[in-house]
Amino acid sequence: MHKNLKERIVGTAGSISGIAGILGSYQICHTVCLGIVALLGVLGVTIVGMPLAFLTNLAVPFWMLAVFLLSITVVLYFTKRCVSKRMIMLNTGIIIAGIPFRPVQPYAPVFWVIGGVIAGCAIILFILNNLKKK
Repeated sequence: MHKNLKERIVGTAGSISGIAGILGSYQICHTVCLGIVALLGVLGVTIVGMPLAFLTNLAVPFWMLAVFLLSITVVLYFTKRCVSKRMIMLNTGIIIAGIPFRPVQPYAPVFWVIGGVIAGCAIILFILNNLKKK
């Protein structure tokens, strides 16, 4: 039972890392906000402005939290071997794609491609591994 609890904690930390990496990207945050505005519009609620605009101020802290949690996950992988390599690879791709710093924003499409390729490879490897098991 103790080992199962450790695995759940590591899995949860990895998931939070990926989510924080996604929230760190301004473009994704903006897209989520537009989706909420569209959904509310379908329901008949009109909103002027961006209801989640406050998250843009938190993009860098969310991204830094994601990097911190990913580093903990990597340390756990190398010390305990209790974390999936594909999870680390997926979270790394998400974090690279979501770099929120203004000086590198002109290169954002490059980071999206690099992060997307890494995350996509992780997903493909996960699917292939599950197909191989069956």
